[in-house]
Amino acid sequence: MATKKEELSFEENLEKLESIVKKLESGEVPLDNAIDEFTEAMRLAKECDEKLKNAEEAITKLVNKDGEVVDFKVEE
Repeated sequence: MATKKEELSFEENLEKLESIVKKLESGEVPLDNAIDEFTEAMRLAKECDEKLKNAEEAITKLVNKDGEVVDFKVEE
């Protein structure tokens, strides 16, 4: 498991999350291990969600001609 110092990328977290889901879906994980795996999966899902929210915030900002950072808005 990664410590806070060695933060994994979104893709690495997602890959680990998918691996845990496959293990749990197999039904061959002992209950105690399944609880630990589920807890880790929830942590990874939260990290992925936070990274997606941060990415969304970053791509919805623009720099206008005055150099100010402004929200991106689609004009209809």
